[in-house]
Amino acid sequence: MSEIAIQLERPRVEMLFSRYQEIIGNDYMGYRNHVYRTITYAMHFLNNAEEYEQIVETAFVYHDIGLWTDHELAYLEPSEAVALADNEQYEWGLDPELLRGAIHWHHKITPYTGPHAKVIEACRKADWIDASKGMVRKGLSKESIAKVEAAFPNHGFHDTLLRLAKDYGGSTLVGGIKVTKGIVKW
Repeated sequence: MSEIAIQLERPRVEMLFSRYQEIIGNDYMGYRNHVYRTITYAMHFLNNAEEYEQIVETAFVYHDIGLWTDHELAYLEPSEAVALADNEQYEWGLDPELLRGAIHWHHKITPYTGPHAKVIEACRKADWIDASKGMVRKGLSKESIAKVEAAFPNHGFHDTLLRLAKDYGGSTLVGGIKVTKGIVKW
C-alpha cells in the first residue's frame, strides 16, 4: 500500500461543521480531528480517488453528530437523519443510500458487502482504526497511523465518548451498554 497522504485543510469539512460547531461546543476539536483522521484513512483505502472525497467527507462529519444534536447513545439513526435532511435541504446531490449506508455501517464488526461496498467498507475500516486508537490497523502500518495522529491530535475525543456515555446513560457502564447495543452491527 502507498504512503498515507495527509490533507491538513478540507474546506468542505469546515463548511459542514460550521452549522454544528456551536452545538458540539467544547467537544469540537476532538470530534473535528477524529473526522479528519477517519477521512484520511478512508481516502487512503480508496486510493485518494477524488470522486469519493465529497461523500467520505460528508459521511464522517455526520457519522457521530447525533451524540450532540439528539443527545442519543444510539446515535446512528439520528446522525443519518441529520445528514439526509441537510443533503436534501442544501441540494448537495449526494446519493442518499450511500450517505446513509456509510453512517449506518461504520461500526459493523464484520466486513460490509452490500450496495456501495467499496466506500462503506473504507469508512468502516477507517473508523475502527481511529476508535481503537490504532490497535486495530486494517492493514495500515503503525507508522502511518502515528503520522495521522500527529497531524490531527486526539484532543480528548475518546474521553469525550466515555463522558457522554456516562452523561446520557446515567453511568459509564450503563451508557457503554446502551452505546454498544445501539451502534454495533454484525
